[in-house]
Amino acid sequence: MNHIFNNTEIAFALKKDSELERAYFLFKLISNEPLVKIGTAVTNFALNANLPVERLIRATVFDHFCGGVTEEDCMRIVDDMYGKGVSAVLDYSVEGKESDEQFDFALDKTLAVLDFVKEKEAIPFAVFKPTGFGKLDLFEKVGKKQTLTSEEEASWNRVITRFDVACKKAHQLDVSLLIDAEESWMQDAADDLVEEMMQRYNQEKVIVYNTLQLYRWDRIDYLKNLYQRSNKQGFKVGMKLVRGAYMEKEIERAHEQGYPNPICESKEATDINFDMGVQYMMDHLQDMSLFAGSHNEESALKLLELMKQKGLVNNDPRVFFGQLYGMSDHISYNLSELGYNVAKYLPYGPVKDVMPYLIRRAEENTSVAGQTGRELSLLKQEKKRRKL
Repeated sequence: MNHIFNNTEIAFALKKDSELERAYFLFKLISNEPLVKIGTAVTNFALNANLPVERLIRATVFDHFCGGVTEEDCMRIVDDMYGKGVSAVLDYSVEGKESDEQFDFALDKTLAVLDFVKEKEAIPFAVFKPTGFGKLDLFEKVGKKQTLTSEEEASWNRVITRFDVACKKAHQLDVSLLIDAEESWMQDAADDLVEEMMQRYNQEKVIVYNTLQLYRWDRIDYLKNLYQRSNKQGFKVGMKLVRGAYMEKEIERAHEQGYPNPICESKEATDINFDMGVQYMMDHLQDMSLFAGSHNEESALKLLELMKQKGLVNNDPRVFFGQLYGMSDHISYNLSELGYNVAKYLPYGPVKDVMPYLIRRAEENTSVAGQTGRELSLLKQEKKRRKL
């Protein structure tokens, strides 16, 4: 079955020759870890010093991994992808903000995308990051059950309101809303808040999805406990399963602060954890909806086999495959060719504000053994096919 991901003509059908060359050049750069570290430091310095580098960033890494600066910029890509059966998840990838004005702006962006979702079949989900709606430090303090000042209490109530406004609108429009996961030290508060939204808005069907990062060894237990609570309280569970994108930061912080490392001991353990999460959700699909966010071919193949075993049609609405824009086109487009539900996260936002996201993508591709090599070999294969 492995061969289903090897068709590069399908995988790269939307890429012009120049875009294919750019992708090859970028993944070649990303495969060099020292170069990624130097490039990251230089880029951050140049942006912070207001040096004129935005045009260069846009022409290379930004345009490869992002849809544009605004929603309107993304529409051509959205339509092109959907022409090949791949949906889009518009992701306003701005993070690390600090003011209520910025958090309210992120909420407005989410509400606008929910309207897009309602009107445009090509965009089946909206999404937001918890720290788009409130300060990371505040999430951490709430998660640790620390006493809040009256000012912090008021700020947290505004965070709750933003979550509720977004989830309520999704419910009213009858569209799906993904809520991303972030650093482990802020996640407990986010999990509690998302569960509250599920209780409120997932009574008849899944509207609100949380995200599980399965490079964390404690997440399977969390999933099972959540499912038990949902059964007792009568709501359905939506979950996006991912491996995770903050590994180096997580390990470093655990070491510095002397608490147990929250990350699985190995890549193999993470893979097992991810597949266990998929298996558990597929075994309880009558009460769950799964968004499998993975660039791992083996995990995708295992999910295909599970769907087949359970007699599900390829486009069962409770199962979506997801990848990031600019990565793993061989998985996305070959799955969509076979009629499966596939969506690509399409990040957008001002170049400077999206840099933390782009840096994580570069670091992720550098740190995952085999990921960049696989991308390069497929791009090389397609270049050769086109020449022939």
